[in-house]
Amino acid sequence: MSEINKTPREIVADLDHYIVGQGAAKRAVAIALRNRYRRLQLDEEMQKEVTPKNILMIGPTGVGKTEIARRLATIVKAPFVKVEATKFTEVGYVGRDVESMVRDLVENAIQIVKEQKYSEVYAKAYRNANDRLVKVLVPGIKKEKRQGSNPYENMMNMFNQMQAPQEEKEEVNDTIKTNRQTVADQLAKGLLENREVTVEVQEVKPKMPMMNNGLEQMGIDLGDTLSALNPPKKIKRTVSVKEAREVLIQEEQEKLVNLGDIHSQAIKLAANNGIIFIDEIDKITSKSQQQSAGVSREGVQRDILPIVEGSTVQTKYGSIDTDHVLFIASGAFHVSKPADLIPELQGRFPIRVELNDLTKEDFVRILTEPKNSLIRQYTALLATENVKVKFTQEAIAKMAEIAFAVNTETDNIGARRLHTILEKLLEELLFEASGLDMGEILITEAYVVEKIGSIAEDRDLSRYIL
Repeated sequence: MSEINKTPREIVADLDHYIVGQGAAKRAVAIALRNRYRRLQLDEEMQKEVTPKNILMIGPTGVGKTEIARRLATIVKAPFVKVEATKFTEVGYVGRDVESMVRDLVENAIQIVKEQKYSEVYAKAYRNANDRLVKVLVPGIKKEKRQGSNPYENMMNMFNQMQAPQEEKEEVNDTIKTNRQTVADQLAKGLLENREVTVEVQEVKPKMPMMNNGLEQMGIDLGDTLSALNPPKKIKRTVSVKEAREVLIQEEQEKLVNLGDIHSQAIKLAANNGIIFIDEIDKITSKSQQQSAGVSREGVQRDILPIVEGSTVQTKYGSIDTDHVLFIASGAFHVSKPADLIPELQGRFPIRVELNDLTKEDFVRILTEPKNSLIRQYTALLATENVKVKFTQEAIAKMAEIAFAVNTETDNIGARRLHTILEKLLEELLFEASGLDMGEILITEAYVVEKIGSIAEDRDLSRYIL
């Protein structure tokens, strides 16, 4: 499984659908991504020598750092993990070890490969699920189980059946065959979708988070080990035919794919195409913390260093080399600066891009241009209650002006300020929409001023409300 072959210009164009401005950051990640594709075209010996050029994004909160990395991974269908540097602790302290970010990346890759493999066998799984539904809707005549003369053999058969339950054998006469054919035709035409049926499926146990930190570092999941000692049980569920089919399709897909192949491909995918986004890296510099915590924070940097440099991490699916994983780090660097990171870590992020503060014009574009802009989101939400909301250009400009002013006078939280302003602006509509037939509502500049103008003008009030 390889990355989508897109040029840097095409990648930037795709990012433009979701993120306003920040051209330098978009170009940097697009080039880094294209270089990974170029590397795979080289001979095997040269591939080993070409390492990704990791990126350090510098800029205030809410300007698009995380969104750029997240959308990038979505565009190229690459494994992606976002972690916060502050969640890790130095080895010997209580907390997650830094290698867990790589294991999370492999888990993400497993899901990507599994979805691909499942889609490849979907047609066959669908047919098998329908065959099982037909047998449930028109059951055969169960054969009586006969006991053998050897008690030891009977006991072993019972034990084997408990470990791997087999489908009960049944007899099928001509009448049952005819009825099953009729039901199969009805299923194919979608005539039985709402009919209730009782099916026997495997019990799905919730996956517990890994709490065994020592074993986690060796790539061992104690939860999986205990689950293996307790085989899954069969449970009966009464659901509609449509829902039963979905459950049975998933079971059939699991039977048709090879888990070993999935794990092997996922490890390879994560190693070559994986993206790890380390947020708040500025918070683990010694200057960003109290002096007593400085040693611990610097220790986290030293623990992260070998992962970024390239090392082998043990996972429960096998070992993975991080030499060609792309790392994108970000931080506001208000108190500290990139030079406050340890020199070795600085050297592992050679590409540095600074993201700009958002202007009033940027806020206007954020409200209107992205594929799923905030204006489109709220319009769609209220449309579900038969309320048609329209915003004038003057109203949008006024909201952008207020957002920019509040960010300037209080804390600068970037585009996130727009969420607060729109929610406050439309609070009455969102509350009353379900009970009244309002028809079409026009949001004008005067409406914006009436609802949030006074709050924005009062600096103390806006600090608490907006």
